[in-house]
Amino acid sequence: MSKTAIVVYSDPKAGSEEAVGRLFNAMFLAYELKDKKQEVELIFQGAGVRWASELVNPEHPAHALYNAVSDTVAGACKGCAEVFGATDDVKSAGFELVGDKAIPGTAGVIDLSRYLDEGYRIVTF
Repeated sequence: MSKTAIVVYSDPKAGSEEAVGRLFNAMFLAYELKDKKQEVELIFQGAGVRWASELVNPEHPAHALYNAVSDTVAGACKGCAEVFGATDDVKSAGFELVGDKAIPGTAGVIDLSRYLDEGYRIVTF
């Protein structure tokens, strides 16, 4: 069985259709892989951590899809949330803040190399 880690980097503050499209495509892929009973983890990293507060808003167009894949969310990058001013929003949204890899000058980031070590494919949006 294949394993896939999907990383969302797109920034909702960009205000572009492209940013929303990247988010939707990341969640489409998570939904498809989940439907096929494959192992999938959805990760929010970089400015992508800002999506947390958007996705839990019932008025957001991606809310229903998010609810369908929320059990695949591995978390949001702790160091990224700090850098992009999203720590409180990430916590309020109920996302886990993950800082399992110490990186100088940060509170830690999600260790993507761990996914490679464990045989995951990494797909980025």
